[in-house]
Amino acid sequence: MAAAARAAAAQCLFGLVRRRAPPLPLLSSLPLPRRSGALAVRMASSDAQLGATVEVPGAAGPVRVVAAAGLPEVDFRKALDSALFRRWLENLQAERGLLAHGKLSLRQILIQGVDMFGQRVGFLKFKADIVDEETQSKIPGIVFARGPAVAVLVLLESKGQIYAVLTEQARVPIGKFILELPAGMLDDENGDFVGTAVREVEEETGIKLNLGDMVDLTALLDPATTGCRMLPSPGGCDEEIGLFLYRGHVDEETISALQGKETGLRDHGELIKLRVVPYDQLWRSTSDAKALSAIALYEMAKKEGVLPPSPPSSGSSLNL
Repeated sequence: MAAAARAAAAQCLFGLVRRRAPPLPLLSSLPLPRRSGALAVRMASSDAQLGATVEVPGAAGPVRVVAAAGLPEVDFRKALDSALFRRWLENLQAERGLLAHGKLSLRQILIQGVDMFGQRVGFLKFKADIVDEETQSKIPGIVFARGPAVAVLVLLESKGQIYAVLTEQARVPIGKFILELPAGMLDDENGDFVGTAVREVEEETGIKLNLGDMVDLTALLDPATTGCRMLPSPGGCDEEIGLFLYRGHVDEETISALQGKETGLRDHGELIKLRVVPYDQLWRSTSDAKALSAIALYEMAKKEGVLPPSPPSSGSSLNL
């Protein structure tokens, strides 16, 4: 089913038009060649709002996509061709997708903003007009797309006490410093969750983990209803997180060295300080949804007896 959805999404056809008020009728959708994996486009006159049509399997007809006033043409093009936008279209057509059963229809998409991370689209903001066919009412459709991410619950045992490693860093959207799990976004479309998890822990904490000792906690979820990912805020954001567990054994000197250590990629704006918290106090110490979700999964997995055995102490020491 997922393969079929991806194949269907790959057939989305874009034809760019310009729109005045009142809107012009949509152009007929024509097969357009693809180049270098990007969506081919055709431009009309440049004195009106930029727009496009997209054929989405499951939709009643061609769906209009328009750019918000002031959005540069180059950003609009990048938004249409971005992995974030294409992944969202695929989700609409999946088995549990909004368009899978004909009860909802997609009428229009307004691209509002694009934030570039180097050469790729990092964040995408858009509004989708999706209508309940029975009542003709719109359902909430504002989307902040940022894509998949990972977080790691790092548990270190030292002299019979288990500690969790947290990062303390500035989070501008809430205007505060918060304690949270080491985490990061996937940088590409390869879907290497575990490799990204190991890399993010090293970047944010300086700890080099053994890839083979990582446990994917979200893989224990029911794939049919969850996709084996945690969704922290699906009412407004498409982010899906893979939660991982790492268990290691360290001496007291290592715990002391980690406490208060300043880390992070400063040239990327990461101002991070490490905090080491006794695990039995972790659930009271953070408001981070990733941490609280990881605790729940870890404790339930232990209760159900589905966790892999903890690595032996001789093979799970850390490299700092």
